[in-house]
Amino acid sequence: MRQFDFSPLYRSTVGFDRLFSALDQVAGVDAAATTYPPYNIERTSDNTYRISVAVAGFAESDIAIEVKENSLTIRGEKSESKEASKGEILHQGIAARAFERRFQLADYVQVTGASLENGLLHVDLVREIPEAKKPRLIPINGSGPRQVEAKAA
Repeated sequence: MRQFDFSPLYRSTVGFDRLFSALDQVAGVDAAATTYPPYNIERTSDNTYRISVAVAGFAESDIAIEVKENSLTIRGEKSESKEASKGEILHQGIAARAFERRFQLADYVQVTGASLENGLLHVDLVREIPEAKKPRLIPINGSGPRQVEAKAA
């Protein structure tokens, strides 16, 4: 098991506390953590992303999506269906258990929408960097050294 000690970095950096906390969380993730439901994360262009979660058997009303600070949480809880009371289930291969998936979002990443189609929940994200944070060119005033003219008195 690997353990990283970030305490020396805390002494020489300012404002990176959240980064080190995120690294601690990633390092502390249990290898036997649940893999249900499966998901994909894809980059659809330079600043847009899509998270696709396999939620077969769940309706829109069974799923909740919450964004708080830099964390995206997707929860699913199957409500009792009327179809289940019609007959006896002999084999249940489609999992319908409750789940919760958390995704850590980078700064300036916003959720733009979500859709449910063919058993996949798609959550679209975009990274919008504010104008004040974007790189900009600074013009240099003057075209060379200035010459000072001597005035005769």
